[in-house]
This record gives sequence, structure tokens and C-alpha cells, in this order.
Amino acid sequence: MVNNLSARHSLISNWVSELRDVEVQQDRMRFRRNLERIAEVIGYEISKHMESEEKEITTPMGTATCKVLKHQPVLATILRAGLAMHNGLLSYFDRADNAFLSAYRKHHPDGSFEISLEYMSCPELEDRIVIISDPMLATGSSLVKSIQFLKEEGNIKELHIVCAIACSVGIEYVLRAEPKAIIWCGDIDEELTAKGYIVPGLGDAGDLAYGNKTQN
Repeated sequence: MVNNLSARHSLISNWVSELRDVEVQQDRMRFRRNLERIAEVIGYEISKHMESEEKEITTPMGTATCKVLKHQPVLATILRAGLAMHNGLLSYFDRADNAFLSAYRKHHPDGSFEISLEYMSCPELEDRIVIISDPMLATGSSLVKSIQFLKEEGNIKELHIVCAIACSVGIEYVLRAEPKAIIWCGDIDEELTAKGYIVPGLGDAGDLAYGNKTQN
């Protein structure tokens, strides 16, 4: 299942336009905040589909019966680009457990690349809802490899993927590998270059959020 939150005009489509804008991108703090805000809204939308239970709450004037989440999700993200969206989700699911993975593209001199995953830290995942965030779903290779590593730690009950911009090619790749995954994205682009970059996309989300990197 794929949810494109820019299919209908909303604040998310406004924030996506700012993420893409080369002028607005000069403000790193605003870039990170827009990623956070998109993730916050998606987190709210995901919460509507999560199981709740009634709880008796004592107020200064009496007792109220309130609906609360029955189970907390596990919030996972791919370092470093995913941190801003992770923070957005964490601001809403503030009692969630967290998982971190270091999947990245390791480029070769000939222009090809492979997905390298050198670090993972996660809680118990058996029979839990996992929400994994990564701002750009391009080829889908890093997401699929990260999800496979997570699944080695336990049977995931429900998997949600949160991204700012997705490419239709990457969406198809992910859903072939994880047909039950639910994808939430700020917008969808159709073109993917031979080097695996989304067009028109927005550039390198990690660099725009946290500064340029060098890689040996």
C-alpha cells in the first residue's frame, strides 16, 4: 500500500515544495524542520490505524475514560539522512523504542555502488509495529537491506515506511521484497537516473540537512 500525501493539496505539499527549492535549501535548519514536520503529520496518520485501548484517567474533577495506544511502535531510521524525520516521528510517538542503522551507498570509481550496512542497534522486535524513516526512497536497495537486517531480530507485526520523496521504481522494488509494507511519502517522482538519483527530487538530503561529506 502506498500513501502519497501530496496527491491532494495540504501543508505537506507546501513543505515538499520548500524541500525542493534550491533557495530555501540554503537554510539547513528550515530544511531539517520541514523533514520533521512531514514526519510528524505522517506519524499522526499512522496512529489512526494503530490499536487502542480504554484507560481510566484521574482528573482534578473526577475520572475520564480515554483511548490510548495499546502498544508503542519501534521507530527505526537510517543514519544520517533519516535523523530529522526520526525526530519528527519521535516527537509524536514520544514513548517509542528506537532502532538505528548505518546503511549507505558505497561508491566505486566506475560509478557503481553497493549498499554497506556496518552498524545496527535495536530493541526487541518480535510481533511489534516498526516505522522506518528515510527521506529519499530512490532505488529502494538500502531500505530493503535495512529491513532484512531488522527482520533477523524478530518477526515484525506491521511495517510502515516513511519518506519525504519516493521514486516509483524504488516503491516497486520495496513492495516486491516487502509486499505487506505500508509506504507513506510526501510526494512521488517518476524518474531515476542511471546513478540512482531521483529526478526532480531535491538533491542529497543528508548533505542538505547536515553538511557535505567526504567518503573514502
